Amino acid sequence: MTSKLLLLLSPDFSKLGSTIQEEVFKDFYHLTYGPIMYMVKDHSAAEDIIQEVFYKSISHTPQVQDERQLIAWIRVLVKNKTLNYLRKHKKIRNEVELESVFIETGAMQSPYSATVECEVEAKLLEEELITCMLEMKPEYRLLIELKWKRQFSYREIAEHLNSTEDIIRQKLYRARKALKDKWDKKRGAANGGRRK
Repeated sequence: MTSKLLLLLSPDFSKLGSTIQEEVFKDFYHLTYGPIMYMVKDHSAAEDIIQEVFYKSISHTPQVQDERQLIAWIRVLVKNKTLNYLRKHKKIRNEVELESVFIETGAMQSPYSATVECEVEAKLLEEELITCMLEMKPEYRLLIELKWKRQFSYREIAEHLNSTEDIIRQKLYRARKALKDKWDKKRGAANGGRRK
């Protein structure tokens, strides 16, 4: 990678030429915009977060040896600032589809799926859903496990549980509704008790 990010470590970034500063910022922007936008889904908020992280990067430079370590440090800053933004604005992942959390992160088709931030976000959502699932009836937990984690079809679930497809569809509908209700209740509590 031939970026100019290492110039962030300059003792006095403001003394670099304006052209070099712009090039450094462009590299920084390209590194950080995708993961931030993926989490906040708001262009202006993403740009605000980028500016905050950029300012922190030039004012509190870390002791790193190479560009790889610098990029890792920047990604940690991005993750922390973005999560702080989400907490502050009480938008913590409400619009995420429950089913999407059960898709393995590696199989996601998003152009940003390879980033650490996306993996962390998916892991946090999965942990929250598992917490909700643990409060459900064991029968519902099993159905959700078979359908989304193991990717069984309705027919395969019916065969596995010695039941019919119609009964499985009905029970799975109830299980999804119960999970959604628990999720909404937990999200409402996390957002100060307000529900949609």
